[in-house]
Amino acid sequence: MKLKRALAGLMSVTLAAGIMTACTTTATYEDGGDDTTTAAQAGEETTAPAGETAETTSMEVTTNENAGTPEQIHDADYFKELYGTDDLIQLTVFSELANYNGKLTGWFAEVMKRKFNAELTIIPESSGTFDTRMESGNLGDIVVFGSTGDNYKRAATGGMLFDWNKYGMIDEYGSYTRDNMPYALQNNKNLNKDIGAGDVLYGFGHNVATSTEDHEAFFYTMDIRWDLYKQLNYPEMNSLDDLYNVFVQMKEICPKDENGNETYAMSLWPDWDGNMVMYVKAFATCYWGYDELGFGLYDCDNGTYHYALEENGPYLNSLKFFNKCYQAGLIDPNSMTQTYNEMSEKVTAGGVFFSIFDYAGSALYNTETHLSAGTAMYPVVPSDATPLCYGMNVLGGNRVWTIGATTEYPELCMAIINWLTTPEGYMTYLYGPKDEDNNGCWYYDENGNSCLTELGEKCYTDRKGTTMPSEWGGGSFNDGTFQANNTTWSKDASNPDSNGETYNADNWISRRHDATYDILSDWRTWANGAYNSQEYMDSVNHKIAPGTSWAEGETSDELKVIWSQVADCIVTNSWKALYAKSDEEYEKIVADMIKQVNEYDPQGQCLAKCEQDAANRNALEEPVRG
Repeated sequence: MKLKRALAGLMSVTLAAGIMTACTTTATYEDGGDDTTTAAQAGEETTAPAGETAETTSMEVTTNENAGTPEQIHDADYFKELYGTDDLIQLTVFSELANYNGKLTGWFAEVMKRKFNAELTIIPESSGTFDTRMESGNLGDIVVFGSTGDNYKRAATGGMLFDWNKYGMIDEYGSYTRDNMPYALQNNKNLNKDIGAGDVLYGFGHNVATSTEDHEAFFYTMDIRWDLYKQLNYPEMNSLDDLYNVFVQMKEICPKDENGNETYAMSLWPDWDGNMVMYVKAFATCYWGYDELGFGLYDCDNGTYHYALEENGPYLNSLKFFNKCYQAGLIDPNSMTQTYNEMSEKVTAGGVFFSIFDYAGSALYNTETHLSAGTAMYPVVPSDATPLCYGMNVLGGNRVWTIGATTEYPELCMAIINWLTTPEGYMTYLYGPKDEDNNGCWYYDENGNSCLTELGEKCYTDRKGTTMPSEWGGGSFNDGTFQANNTTWSKDASNPDSNGETYNADNWISRRHDATYDILSDWRTWANGAYNSQEYMDSVNHKIAPGTSWAEGETSDELKVIWSQVADCIVTNSWKALYAKSDEEYEKIVADMIKQVNEYDPQGQCLAKCEQDAANRNALEEPVRG
């Protein structure tokens, strides 16, 4: 680190006490029935430091409107002077969540150039990438972890991450984050202590909330081709068999997509496979409300753990359903080899009838062209299904923003992450450039309501089909997003710059209007007047996973070897079973999978760890369940 930067950091430490004095962040702790964090002692009401979050049931951050405004404006000119160059600063962003590889282009890249004189290159996780970068001693400048599991722990305990308190970095370059995410930051410090990394601050988790009183937006929404469902005369769906029958009927009336290609009920992708096949385990989350945990699924209602290989358990039941669909020609045969982007192109072309995720269903398909033509995807939940959604959590989630220990530009990295936690930064991240010269995507009206411009509305409703102006780098809005694929705030967290609204555009006053399209009006009538997907999902049976400070337990080096073998076995054989051409072949593959797992792990160490993790999670959730 350059001497002048080190001295600047040391000077900022002397100012920290004064800065913190001005912070008005408060926390209230109330007993009673909250289902998002651990309960306090009955009848207690007190104020406590952030480190005591494990004993709370209700926490609220009161935003300081003056917080996070440093004496020095950290803009592009500032960083040109700090680093002594007019050239764009090259930053590497290693993200375990990314689906993109290469230099960032488009509108967000242009924002980074204008605001920070920075150019970002995204490196995604793939087989061996993390290990290779660990061995090289350089994870990247900004590092995004997909969980607080083994990779994070290895990096944190191996000296591969930058301590945000070093040189007063967070005080000088991250003051908005410091003042408005105190619980999330403390949660990371607590985690680091627990895993033996020391008294250090390496970052914060995703989807930070400003309150624990509500749940996040649903994204397990069961989006289905509503125009086809209507054509079938709105058949009742009370079971998984009913859903299957609807799939069969949809393919009969719509065998080809807009490009003349064969249609399917579902199109999967392997990019996000981990301990299990992602889409298979996520279907169990969407339909029965079980949350992924290790090699299985966890019941948030009672803490019961279901091993992936449990007979008639949710994972194998889900896998069997997918094989049934495959045998009927309802699963895209390219699912095991295609990318997320290739899948999304098929959805956009009308080649897929159903998605468990809103972002892979309605968000892709419901373009103005489709809506005007009377076609759309909207949620339809079978009566016996209980989709899962997640409780709001001021502690943040497990997808962690960090800075690499070897970066030459910790100030710039900190400033970028800090900006992404500001209302302007996060609104930009979600909706595009701020409208300052009639060329952006969003603004606040005279009443402080959040609004989208005409361009912003097009970007929001047709991410792939909307081309950005040349001054914002051109290309589609979707291609120009920040491809690190992580969030700072929960989309349903309060936006302090607005008139009491959240960051979620679906709920903004400015966007509430009568149905413009007949297809939407028809769905709203069927959905008993629900205005949008979120209102509908709130009205059906669902489960809520409480937000707590739980994190996966450590894995020994010996177990890591077994764990990797078991994961590869389950994922590989699950795909084989999904593609089985008969029930007999399916049963044989599953039996072989179970046999192989038992050979890799004869003492059941993986299951034992999962069950212990489930017990630890349940201990935190049990006091706060409604």
